[in-house]
Amino acid sequence: MTAELSRTSALASRHAALGSGLEDWNGMGTAWTYNTDPNDEHDAVREKAGMFDMSPLKKVFVRGPEAQAVLDHLTTRDLSKVVPGRAAYLCVLTENGGIADDAIVSNNGDDEWMIVHGSGDTMALLEASAEGRSVQLEFTDDLHDLSVQGPAALDILNEHTDINLADLAYFEHAPATLFGHPCRVSRTGYSGERGYEIFADGAVIPDIWDKLVDAGVIPCSFTALDKVRIEAGLLFYGYDMTEANTPWEVGLGFTVSQSKGDFRGKSALMAARGAEKIANVCLEIDHPDMLDGGETLSINGDDIGVINSPCYSHRISKSLAFAHVRPGLPLGTSVTVSGGGLETTATIVASPIYDPEKTRTHG
Repeated sequence: MTAELSRTSALASRHAALGSGLEDWNGMGTAWTYNTDPNDEHDAVREKAGMFDMSPLKKVFVRGPEAQAVLDHLTTRDLSKVVPGRAAYLCVLTENGGIADDAIVSNNGDDEWMIVHGSGDTMALLEASAEGRSVQLEFTDDLHDLSVQGPAALDILNEHTDINLADLAYFEHAPATLFGHPCRVSRTGYSGERGYEIFADGAVIPDIWDKLVDAGVIPCSFTALDKVRIEAGLLFYGYDMTEANTPWEVGLGFTVSQSKGDFRGKSALMAARGAEKIANVCLEIDHPDMLDGGETLSINGDDIGVINSPCYSHRISKSLAFAHVRPGLPLGTSVTVSGGGLETTATIVASPIYDPEKTRTHG
């Protein structure tokens, strides 16, 4: 599998040494598992600090006098409100109003922006939005993304940076020096904990990784990432949302700035509001383990949905999943789960199931 990868993380040798097979995600070798127990990695994120190599996310710099205008056409947020040093989570849409990708856009100042996205069609759509505009696009795999998450992340990082990270509010970022290396630190993450993403070049990211390990930060796999992000109500593109879904259907309506000017897919998106075909929900499943995914959901023999992202949380002793279901089912609805020789029941519950007030990320 490694030979077929088109992108390489400078941390690949670190992952391999921990037992990763460098499985493919987004064209890059990714640590889906280590030799360590993902439950211990889960505990590290919730109790101290864990780190994930998020470099498979694609990083694109957008520079020039029309950079903001290009990104405003590409995305659902009003970027005039994203001042230098701020970032925003948003959607990239198709012309039909479906979700082509989700992303974080950061304003670096001086007409430089950065968009970080996953496995969707952002780059092709960005190039289309940039056509004929005074803007330069630079995709870079040399810039790596190391996500340090957990209640001890601030104290650990602050001991070794030249800025006070406590001054960064949620979704703020700043240039910094970490362990003597230049980087950009963003108070963002995908865990439901206070955390920081470190953007640094491939030449220095291995030393940053090693020094964080020495400081007590635990390397964590994507198996653990699935656990913390599902607990925290965070969606994964390609599983919990696709081009077939609008932001209204999957709980991402908050990313849509309805009063801003035109953007790709706006008219179709607005026309689709109120005509949702599915709803994204969280399920507690009556089962002692993680499901496989893809199981059918039904009520009284009528199919009403499918499971997309399952996990088992040992911390709350529950099997959880995100699912797409028929709209309008209230919290507390019981459904039948069938597939792979399994038949059991599940209950629709409020999401996020962990820290519903989001005090840990936002506080």
